[in-house]
Amino acid sequence: MASAWLPGFLRNPIVALIGEECTVTLIDTFNILDSECLPIAISKGLGLGIVLGGCVVKLPQLFKILNSKSVTGISLSAYVLETLANIITIAYNYRKGYPFTTYGEAVFIGVQNYVITLLILLFTGRATLAMAVAALLLVFTYSLFDYSFVGETLLSTLYSLTIPLVVSSRIPQIYTIHKNKFTGQLSAFAVFNYFVGTAARLYTTLVEVDDSLVLVGTVLATVANGVLAAQMVYYWSAAAPKDQYSFELPMWMGGPTTGKKPKQV
Repeated sequence: MASAWLPGFLRNPIVALIGEECTVTLIDTFNILDSECLPIAISKGLGLGIVLGGCVVKLPQLFKILNSKSVTGISLSAYVLETLANIITIAYNYRKGYPFTTYGEAVFIGVQNYVITLLILLFTGRATLAMAVAALLLVFTYSLFDYSFVGETLLSTLYSLTIPLVVSSRIPQIYTIHKNKFTGQLSAFAVFNYFVGTAARLYTTLVEVDDSLVLVGTVLATVANGVLAAQMVYYWSAAAPKDQYSFELPMWMGGPTTGKKPKQV
């Protein structure tokens, strides 16, 4: 058996990611073309990158909303559906015991979607509804992690519903863009990173997760995100339609104290 040549502070994280056996094969003996360990290492690396990307993928969208003081072109129903799908995905994968690198981005994206959903409601003058939605989503999340409240069969059924849910969460946004011929405040960074991320997630699912439900959901998400990315390219230079609205920041976020109504652009 080859001796470990990497110092512990470098080798230990690799072992944690791909396991002792594959670390010995790929690192200690430098057999980088090993047919079993190489796909695992690639999958783990991609998975880690996707999770890290998920930490920031929606931040440009969030900042774009705050800076422009507008939710023009952003579909509320798309964000609500996507947030629900995120919550179910996290609970299902966690309770199945799948590696965090195969679903971890859903945690960070879900939090960002949660915040953006509430901002959309606030900027359209529905603060009371925003508070109600905030509370309901938290209760829903808790219930999915409570084994006594939601059993394995029900959770699997809910996860199977996320497959059409993921696709349907994109349809309102796709339709909004098609109708307006304009991408509005939709973040190009978020759209393209979503597409690349789901395409990479397809590979990690094939390698690490033996679950047909997860695979089908990932394939459909990749296709739907691909359509959004194509729209972003096609309408890149399109001008804003004249019947869209810009909404003022609420007072608690530094907006004006005068009760001005949204101005029509």
